[in-house]
Amino acid sequence: MENTKLKKIVKHNTERSIISFEYIFFALLIGVIVGFVSIAFGLGLNYVTKLRTAHPMLILGLPLGGLIIVSLYKICKDENDTGTNLVLAAIHSKNSIPLRMAPLIFVSTIITHLFGGSAGREGAALQIGGSLGNYIARLFKQDNKSSIVLIMCGMSAAFSTLFGTPMAAAIFSMEVVSVGIMHYSALLPCVISSFVGHYISVKLGLAESLFPIAAFPALGIKNAIIVCILASLGAFVSILFVISLNEANALYSKYLKNKYLRAFVGGLIIVILTFVFQTYDYNGTGINVISKALDGNTHTFAFLFKILFTAITLGAGFKGGEIVPSFFIGASFGCLMGNIVGFDPELSASVGMISVFCGVTNCPITSLLISFEMFGFEGMPYYLLAVAFSYMCSGYFSLYKEQKIMYSKYHTTYINKDAD
Repeated sequence: MENTKLKKIVKHNTERSIISFEYIFFALLIGVIVGFVSIAFGLGLNYVTKLRTAHPMLILGLPLGGLIIVSLYKICKDENDTGTNLVLAAIHSKNSIPLRMAPLIFVSTIITHLFGGSAGREGAALQIGGSLGNYIARLFKQDNKSSIVLIMCGMSAAFSTLFGTPMAAAIFSMEVVSVGIMHYSALLPCVISSFVGHYISVKLGLAESLFPIAAFPALGIKNAIIVCILASLGAFVSILFVISLNEANALYSKYLKNKYLRAFVGGLIIVILTFVFQTYDYNGTGINVISKALDGNTHTFAFLFKILFTAITLGAGFKGGEIVPSFFIGASFGCLMGNIVGFDPELSASVGMISVFCGVTNCPITSLLISFEMFGFEGMPYYLLAVAFSYMCSGYFSLYKEQKIMYSKYHTTYINKDAD
């Protein structure tokens, strides 16, 4: 009897060790492959952004760029692509992600940024990483459970490589899938892939989007209350952003059923709005505007204009992410509120940025980690308050329709519902 138990223990420990070594191997492999692909993607985006900045009239080519993107997806027979939602759906349903998603989103996002569409890059990176992670799982004939972990590894590696926040990237892919639970089985491989991707990024000199804050105001009752109110308002802005994206999709689908016409008209609207507003601040990612917001210098309605530009761009069928636009929206809104109440501009903009990000992703742990990595650990009390209030006030709205709300935000209740 004793020998039988001992054999079972040895067998189980051996199996666990094999699984752990396999995960480490795949995590390293995915970190390297996705890291280099993401570097190429990031450098490509940087190049076309500089090109567009040097030649502003490239904006006139946006309608044509939309037609090219629609044509590419039609040629590849992927006309009903749902972007990052497809990656999350694959994790939930255990379906496969087509490898063609990686080159398609790579090229189409480059086109969007070249001609001045309003979009981010991290959402596209998640699709690239998820697609490559899934392909490696299929290549090595991994089962469904292992495939899910490798998809998360790819997402973490791509996010970390592009944005320079390895801690947040490691946790994000585990947290974003299902609100209320964490897929801790993927912790070790996601951490490894994230840090490998970040290491490659640092060595190859891809610029990080970090905004370290030199000094934070002393924490007191007044400052804490201001931060809580600002974060709560940021949560409502996040809801507005999500609703705007959904409504734009609905309006395009209702009035412009032809996808070519939809892309052309959407691109034309962005061109017209750009000339009407006489600024290029709302084209591309808008990283430069985030820097201005942290200095307390931004247009009063910048957050509303960015919501408008991004909803029109993505709703029309252009490709890219929503995460950096959410940073832009949050930072400019926080800056506005800070200027109104006379609060520290860097802190108010950063709190707005983190609260909107938390609201649109429903990822409080990732939000807290990204605030540490972007702004510094000294602001921890403020960001912890901001994340808590934003998570509570943002409801069940999400950028990702395939995100599952497993547990209620308000009660210890299992609800298992789709995001709004």
